[in-house]
Amino acid sequence: MVMVNKPLVLTYLYLLIYVLLSSGVILYNKWVLSPKYFNFPFPITLTMIHMGFSGAVAFFLIRVFKVVSPVKMTLEIYITCVVPISAFFAASLWFGNTAYLYISVAFIQMLKALMPVATFIMAVMCGTDKGRCDVFSNMLLVSVGVVISSYGEIHFNGVGTLYQVTGIFAEALRLVLTQVLLQKKGLTLNPITSLYYIAPCSFVFLCAPWYVLEKPGMEVSQIQFNFWIFFSNALCALALNFSIFLVIGRTGAVTIRVAGVLKDWILIALSTVIFPESTITGLNIIGYAIALCGVVMYNYLKVKDVRASQLPESIPDRMAKDWKLEKKSSDIFTPKNSSDNTGGGGGGNMNSSSDTNVDEEAPLISSRLSHVGRTQLSK
Repeated sequence: MVMVNKPLVLTYLYLLIYVLLSSGVILYNKWVLSPKYFNFPFPITLTMIHMGFSGAVAFFLIRVFKVVSPVKMTLEIYITCVVPISAFFAASLWFGNTAYLYISVAFIQMLKALMPVATFIMAVMCGTDKGRCDVFSNMLLVSVGVVISSYGEIHFNGVGTLYQVTGIFAEALRLVLTQVLLQKKGLTLNPITSLYYIAPCSFVFLCAPWYVLEKPGMEVSQIQFNFWIFFSNALCALALNFSIFLVIGRTGAVTIRVAGVLKDWILIALSTVIFPESTITGLNIIGYAIALCGVVMYNYLKVKDVRASQLPESIPDRMAKDWKLEKKSSDIFTPKNSSDNTGGGGGGNMNSSSDTNVDEEAPLISSRLSHVGRTQLSK
């Protein structure tokens, strides 16, 4: 009789759900926004529907049904941390959804290979990462691949490309700000609490561009508003956030990254079937393959860094620490004269300082996994 590893099967099931939902939301958004299909060319409005629906569901899950406990959020933390993160989150969704009006889903996925490049640049600028030759060479490879892929795009559109690249950099800055602002304050937000705090604030930020850019057009155009289309679309977006929560809880960084690469290839293939106008050329594939090699190498380096930071102490380091602890214990329990007490106090302070350095480095080690993309990963 074959023994079935139920936890492993469940993990792969969650990964499958994540890949399907992630691909489905992107294709669904394209279908809703595209003038050739559902013809609702108002990306800010669609994003606001997602934010309003997600914020409302998160409120009921946290405040009414008590599924998840809210974090300790002060007004100062909300203004200095949540507000700027929400602003860039709203911008990334706004620009990313607007790109669907101009360029194909396949080309958008190819441009998204720039995400590690954008995150690395923003991390270096904000001081959360250091410029390294090996990482820089990978970023250069990704950029060259994206340029080749863009050159091979038959229906290249500069406006759509600019929207998508701007959205990628806005998302990268959001990820880095989340690391700098929230994690340094000891706050960890899962997808549900993130929606609870960030979605309403993002909704408010989108009101101004909606009023200027889309409200006048909605007043004069014939809009077909189908409740079930928008409800199911918002529900899929919300389910995607929950699937991320489930996947993060059962897998590590490597698995998530492999699933992301697999999802991109599936999405490129599906988009050409669902949207026949999306034509992929040989140069597209070659450029994307080159960019993907750079992304894979970047992911490998980041995971290698995390694993190296988690290696056990070497024997000499361990012996030195044991000797210090032994000395500290003898200073505490063995009677000393006044001069020895002064020396013991100095040694105690040094040990305390050393321990503080270790404690301060620990969250930085775990936070390096935040360069994965739209989600933060934690062990």
